[in-house]
Amino acid sequence: MKKNFKEATSNTLAPLRPHLKWLVVGFAVFISFGSILYTNRLVEQIREREQRQIEIYASSLEFLANESENVNFFLILDEIVAANNSIPVILTDENANPEDYRNLSKADKIPEGKERVEFLKEEVEEMREAHPPIEVTLKDDQDRIYGYKYIYYKNSFLLNQLRYYPYIQLSVIGLFGVITFMILNYIRRVEQDRVWVGLAKETAHQLGTPLSSLMAWSQYFKDLYPDQLEALLELDKDIDRLKLITDRFSSIGSEPQLSMLNLAEVIDEIVMYLQKRLSSKILITVSVFPNRDIEAKVNASLFAWVIENLCKNAADAMEGIGSIHISILRANEGRIAVDVQDTGKGIPKTKIKNVFRPGYTTKKRGWGLGLTLAQRIIGHYHRGKIFVKHSEMNKGTTFRIYLNG
Repeated sequence: MKKNFKEATSNTLAPLRPHLKWLVVGFAVFISFGSILYTNRLVEQIREREQRQIEIYASSLEFLANESENVNFFLILDEIVAANNSIPVILTDENANPEDYRNLSKADKIPEGKERVEFLKEEVEEMREAHPPIEVTLKDDQDRIYGYKYIYYKNSFLLNQLRYYPYIQLSVIGLFGVITFMILNYIRRVEQDRVWVGLAKETAHQLGTPLSSLMAWSQYFKDLYPDQLEALLELDKDIDRLKLITDRFSSIGSEPQLSMLNLAEVIDEIVMYLQKRLSSKILITVSVFPNRDIEAKVNASLFAWVIENLCKNAADAMEGIGSIHISILRANEGRIAVDVQDTGKGIPKTKIKNVFRPGYTTKKRGWGLGLTLAQRIIGHYHRGKIFVKHSEMNKGTTFRIYLNG
């Protein structure tokens, strides 16, 4: 009962796992957009406040220019006009010639004269693009207009910082997230490698005892039944095969020895072994282009494991009837390409990206580790590449392997 409940729970949660990361990403995006919208709202409020402050500043200047005898002159000068210590402003005449400025630290560093005036004129043009100028009306004692002045301004340094803050914040968070993901991915890969190595070496260890027993029994039967020598020799071939498989598992986790070998000869030997053990209705052919002298740096035992795995998967996909064609050819950049093509059921396009994922299998029985191990052998040990070159439903699949020549 507990076992069934556990299996049911696992089956229920399994479809949710691929979507979990997207839920996390969606939540992060929601928070990011919320942060941007909230910050933009604050920016808009500060911008409006600065605009009101500039309008008060302009009104104060206009008041000072027209009502200079008012008793509140010094209060206005100290409390309102001088209070602007953050918003860059420039006061100009009717022809946009600078007369005074505030909060332009760069201008303070330029000596008085033509150079400063030119700098202020450039700032006026920049401010004109940012905000329309505020007009200050000049009147005489009889309330008649005799001229105008204009106040140009731009956003304060604080406002500009606040505007770009969420994007800087998101960039930092994104960089931190990428680094964290890379670290976690590395840790996960290291853990997976340890599992692979432990599993492989334990398998080799477990095979060692019955293999030694089989070798002893084979020798015993040879002495007891010398007339059955031919059948016992076939048994020896399978024992040798088991020894080879044990060596393969033992080599997982240690750096294998690579040698320059003739690929045609290596694959011919593999095909010869497989042809007798697969269905008689499956034909395996090999072609080499441009000639049979193509060599590649491989470990014969591990490379044979990959080819055998691809051929056995192809035989399963063809349900015991069809053909497998192995092509060897020279590729670009000194690489050697090996194609394994079958006439099986094919792989749906939506599933191609999953074929090398641990646990993925279309068989009713199986661990789904064959192609994962093949990818590890080719990619990690041979510094090559294996991928699905082409697949079409009900017509077949072609796997391609790249090796270093």
